[in-house]
Amino acid sequence: MSTQGPNEARVIPLRPPGGQQPPAPKEPLWRDVVGGVLRRERLAQQRTLKDVSEEARISVPYLSELERGRKEASSEVLAAAAHALGLGLGELLSLAQDDLVTHSRRRAPGRVAGGPGNGLCLAA
Repeated sequence: MSTQGPNEARVIPLRPPGGQQPPAPKEPLWRDVVGGVLRRERLAQQRTLKDVSEEARISVPYLSELERGRKEASSEVLAAAAHALGLGLGELLSLAQDDLVTHSRRRAPGRVAGGPGNGLCLAA
């Protein structure tokens, strides 16, 4: 039986009991970030999976799995998908890097990802 009256506010703690901090959001996987960039670029161009897959010579199901971060693509496949979207491989990876840095800054405000260069250095 509740001891609160009908007009009394209920207090809900913002932190778990015992002063524990909530777990930090997980770092995204590279394949998720790259897939998100591929999908975002394709949709921005108002193109279908079929259209891009035919131009890239990749099957529709495989391109779909790449966009959803379900598959790790080789550099050749990423280059083909990027070129089908009018991007170079370097541009695709740079856009993915930007997304990753943005995510890192949201996870740890005030920290600069990658040190003095204010970015991450990724090698493919």
